[in-house]
Amino acid sequence: MPKTNPGRFFEDYTLGETIVHAVPRTLSGGERALYQALYPLRHTMSSSDAFAQSCGLSAAPLDPLIVFHTVFGKTVPDISLNAVANLGYAEGRFLSPVLPGDTLRATSEVIGLRQNSNGKSGVVWVRTTGLNQRDEPVLSYVRWVMVRKRDEGSDGPEPHLPELAAHVAPEDLVIPEGLDFTDYDFDLAGEPHRWGDYEIGEMIDHVDGSTVQETEHMLATRLWQNTARVHYDESYRPDGRLLVYGGHVISLAHALSFNGLANAQMIVGINAGAHANPCFAGDTVRAWSEVLDKADTPAPGVGALRLRLVAIRTGTDPFTLKGPEGRYKSGVLLDLDYWALMPK
Repeated sequence: MPKTNPGRFFEDYTLGETIVHAVPRTLSGGERALYQALYPLRHTMSSSDAFAQSCGLSAAPLDPLIVFHTVFGKTVPDISLNAVANLGYAEGRFLSPVLPGDTLRATSEVIGLRQNSNGKSGVVWVRTTGLNQRDEPVLSYVRWVMVRKRDEGSDGPEPHLPELAAHVAPEDLVIPEGLDFTDYDFDLAGEPHRWGDYEIGEMIDHVDGSTVQETEHMLATRLWQNTARVHYDESYRPDGRLLVYGGHVISLAHALSFNGLANAQMIVGINAGAHANPCFAGDTVRAWSEVLDKADTPAPGVGALRLRLVAIRTGTDPFTLKGPEGRYKSGVLLDLDYWALMPK
């Protein structure tokens, strides 16, 4: 009996099945420190216990994207080990802050399947839930992945495409218990801009850039125990190049957005996302944002801002996503639609 795991292929998924992912992980301050070494992250809420306590929390929560990457990494051996590409995200909600010492695990439900017309691959939709050591959900999101087939000649399942919300409704966002921005210290946070200072339709060029290094993106991907072969094995892609994990681009772009959005302190929802073009070592990533919507929350002094975060290669014009034919421009790497909490 074989002892090694080749990973799942498209034929191995069944609509409605639940997959329990292996290897729970206990997070510590080490993840926070290494995350801040990998990305130019400076958001105060996830950096300072004292600041977080002044805003009503017991301690500084780990950055929500650390939680996302950890949960995502748990799913890779079962969902995307044989992936051609990770295609998109929807209905993402951060349900409870995660603190150092919490242990996270993950489960996924297969909610959609569709074989591609070339017969070589198919698309799998899953809804993943991350849970802590108390079995409390901390994160839920949908993603869909293009996965290779084991046998190109085999018949695919009947197609089933899930119905997904265009965005997370503001009333469905989960605000951390006790969060209160009425005594928010803008000097310590780094910028004076409040929720009311942003207008729907406003565009923000985040100015700064960061060049992706081969060692850094591989270290980051290993940090999250992401085992997808395209990130490590040069023989796994026809062009012989290592594909940068899309989550690395998300974190890099989000960290760059501090310049202009320093007070967008906590990501609480992911509405949609697309890795528009592959990123490779040597690419210099820049970012811009568009304000898509604003919403009140029941928490004192807390507003929600819906933002489009776009990562681009240097040399790509900001504030433009697609060409006349309706396809993403070649220099656009990421198009992410998310909700963040900000002081009013």
